Amino acid sequence: MIANNLNLFILKHIKFIEMMGVLMRIFSFSLVSWLGPESPFMFVWSFNTFDAVILSWCSILKKDLAYILLNLFWIMVGIIGICRAGNYFPIS
Repeated sequence: MIANNLNLFILKHIKFIEMMGVLMRIFSFSLVSWLGPESPFMFVWSFNTFDAVILSWCSILKKDLAYILLNLFWIMVGIIGICRAGNYFPIS
């Protein structure tokens, strides 16, 4: 019931929610572009992964396979980025 109501809310506001996700992604990659090695990488990867979850959910509701695949890929990349930024599995 709760998931259904949440899906209905997202579908009702999908254009705004998608735009928010896209702006979040632009912001996170702009931050890395501008700050380079001084970037707050844990924040950037967490923020980027959260926007990938938002955009994945929207694309699943829209049944848009290309964007489902793209954003699920970004979730996986984000999880790896979070683990690397947190030094959970350092790669030499």
